[in-house]
Amino acid sequence: MNLTVFHGKDVKEYTFQPDGGAEKQLLNLYPDCEGETFEGFGGAITDAAGYVYSLMEEKDRNHLMKTCFTSEGMNYEWVRIPIDSCDFSTQMYEAMSDPRDRALKSFSFERTETYILPMLSDAQKAAGRPLSIMLSPWSPPAFMKTNESRIGGSLKKEYYSFWAAYICRYIKEFVDRGFRVKRISLQNEPKAWQTWDSCVFTAEEEKSFLKVMNRALKEHGLSNVEVFFWDHNKERVFERARSVIDDQTKEMVTGAACHWYSGDHFESLDLMRKYYPGLKLIMSESCIEYSIYEKDDKANAFCLSHEIIGDLSHGISSFIDWNILLDGSGGPNHKGNLCLSPFMYDIEKRQLKEMELLSHYMQFAHFIQAGDVRIASSAYTRDLENTAFRKPDGSLVVVLLNRTAKELPVKVRLKGQIATIRLPEESLVTCVVKE
Repeated sequence: MNLTVFHGKDVKEYTFQPDGGAEKQLLNLYPDCEGETFEGFGGAITDAAGYVYSLMEEKDRNHLMKTCFTSEGMNYEWVRIPIDSCDFSTQMYEAMSDPRDRALKSFSFERTETYILPMLSDAQKAAGRPLSIMLSPWSPPAFMKTNESRIGGSLKKEYYSFWAAYICRYIKEFVDRGFRVKRISLQNEPKAWQTWDSCVFTAEEEKSFLKVMNRALKEHGLSNVEVFFWDHNKERVFERARSVIDDQTKEMVTGAACHWYSGDHFESLDLMRKYYPGLKLIMSESCIEYSIYEKDDKANAFCLSHEIIGDLSHGISSFIDWNILLDGSGGPNHKGNLCLSPFMYDIEKRQLKEMELLSHYMQFAHFIQAGDVRIASSAYTRDLENTAFRKPDGSLVVVLLNRTAKELPVKVRLKGQIATIRLPEESLVTCVVKE
């Protein structure tokens, strides 16, 4: 067996030797102990991302698409798209605003067609295959809300069926244009009354709306669309599941969608896997918000890699980044809630910049693909953060993270053999093992 270590552009080869009974500095791999089948990485195409993309020169567009959506780059499988506006929009908008129009005759897809669809079309063309789309609502139209605003409030119960039909219409607009909507979430961040597009759902309200949404999907011939609840931070996902999932509703949901803004909470994922083994767990939004994190590109990249390794090792089956692209300030965002993204474009200088986040995503997404199966591992120290997958051809991919200021010796142990490597200080490396 041979082991190849990729550290950015640096590539080194190692040969396995017979295990002489080593006990220290080990990383054990167990290819026959399987976890989840991975469903791919992805990113969000928001109104903001599409707007910035529309300003870019063709060579920069081509480079971004090649990096994100081809096998030479990260081979993204997923695209998350907001239903109507979110904070990462140049302004608030909704597809229709007439409470008397129950037939949705005034429904207009024009705003989505303006910025989101051109970027999505280029992404799918670059990928050379149908991409899997996840749609998420930030807010129903204002007239459906208890406070008659896209900001905060709750969905009035008398509008549950109408709102479900509205979401189905959104799905069909994409499908009719040749796109594949694979999944939806019921509500983005249902616990948060934000200062931008948002809508609060209690657990009881989300459970009630789930039943209405399930019925609407069936009525509109969309039963194949996966439904995810929660779509919020991990620290309360288990409690929400206990309130929403019962013998009736468990057949209505595919899984739980999570965000990462409240910390690791990897144990919450363990609880979900233990008590709800039939549900998928996905990371639907990860993002370095400037209101939370300092503008330290390197530190933020390592924070991201820690999150990805922890999530994948504790049951997450797909990982979707937030905005694929933003401008140089981390926007546009109609409420000034700016953040970092892998690609940032200086509009005045007309320059596309690759952030260090991108190089870290590449270490995962280029190597770990949809169809790979997570395998078990054990490490001699928690400083050696790791996640491991078996590919369909039997080769193994192992991503190792060392966030410490010291070099870490590692003896990769597999099938009675050992390959010895050294993990540089503050490094992220990907190992590929082949017979």
